[in-house]
Amino acid sequence: MKKNAFYAQSGGVTSVINATAASVILESKKYKSKIGKVYAGKNGILGALKEELIDTSKESKSAINSLKSTPGGAFGSCRFKLKSFEENKKEYIRLVEVFKAHNIGYFFYNGGNDSADTAYKVSQISKKLCYPINCIAIPKTVDNDLAETDCCPGFGSAAKYIATSTMEASLDVASMSETSTKVFILEVMGRHAGWMAASSALARIDQKDAPHIILLPEIRFNQIKFLNKVKDVVKKNGYCVIVASEGVKNSKGKFLAESDRKDAFGHSQLGGVAPYLAGLISQKLNLKNHWAVSDYLQRSARHISSKTDLLHAEAVGVHAVRYAIKGLNGVMPIIVRSKSEKYSWKIIPAPLSKIANVEKKLPNSFISKDGFDVTAKAIKYLKPLIQGEAYPKFKNGIPHSQKLKLVEVKKKLPNWKD
Repeated sequence: MKKNAFYAQSGGVTSVINATAASVILESKKYKSKIGKVYAGKNGILGALKEELIDTSKESKSAINSLKSTPGGAFGSCRFKLKSFEENKKEYIRLVEVFKAHNIGYFFYNGGNDSADTAYKVSQISKKLCYPINCIAIPKTVDNDLAETDCCPGFGSAAKYIATSTMEASLDVASMSETSTKVFILEVMGRHAGWMAASSALARIDQKDAPHIILLPEIRFNQIKFLNKVKDVVKKNGYCVIVASEGVKNSKGKFLAESDRKDAFGHSQLGGVAPYLAGLISQKLNLKNHWAVSDYLQRSARHISSKTDLLHAEAVGVHAVRYAIKGLNGVMPIIVRSKSEKYSWKIIPAPLSKIANVEKKLPNSFISKDGFDVTAKAIKYLKPLIQGEAYPKFKNGIPHSQKLKLVEVKKKLPNWKD
């Protein structure tokens, strides 16, 4: 019997997550005997709970194709984590009510770690509430910290942006270092895993090039060693470029920059490592410095996305649909790298039980002995992920983005009350 599909985006978005959305929608059209309409959740899974479903069939084919070059989350994302079935059964009952009302039998959840946990919980509805659902989690995160998969769609493009920005900023600093700025600090995302900070090493042509210091969450921050390193680099090169992960911790395991505010997933809000380090350098070394925070720019820079990353994002969307119609449930399409010298890859399904709530950090073999850099092994892993250009179409000098109609389906149920 033909069933409709529900697709939603979750967590922090990327420059290529909409390419995955387009692939899910377009691939679903190939299976008209099994998949009816594809509904997109307005603001992630909240769209299911609130019965705010966007009918993607109302969009033109050109509009759907344009998603492949549009950053952000076209249908709206959210940070919302389902509690366990035992803690809040009513959320799951509500999902089933909405699924029944709109004949939904396929659930595609596009996100990172917390989203994989949510998808895993939804996949259990079949057993716990006797409602047939094929739930597929689709990988997405610039943090690159999902288990099982070789890499995560969204990361390669963010890595390309960080490496490029590091290289360009370092040329700026080098040109002014004789009489002006001596130290530049770039803060990048990465709460517990240093993949994004590590990618800055791709900016180097040779070992003398920036970044000169990389601060990773996997290595506890030592103020004395850090300041000595900065001083030595400036003495040797005339300037120093530092790339620091937002999740760098002190010797006691506390974030160097942590606010009292929490996000909807319960994580402490970070941001402020760069100014913290700048203050140390000013006070202890009396060196003029500048700092910048990549923030949303690193994850939304579609104009410099990696072609490899875009292909990954499209492929996981296509395979998610194929797995669903085969009856798979509680799995994620993951990227598997071949062992050949030339980079190649394939997609296979992996159980969410091995992915949900598991965080993949930089392995020790990727980190230099002094903790301030990455190894040749890390570079070999990272380099293929930023290869190729996938420029969007430009109009009036800026990337062109086509607007969606975002037509919502008429509600059939009473409003949801949390």
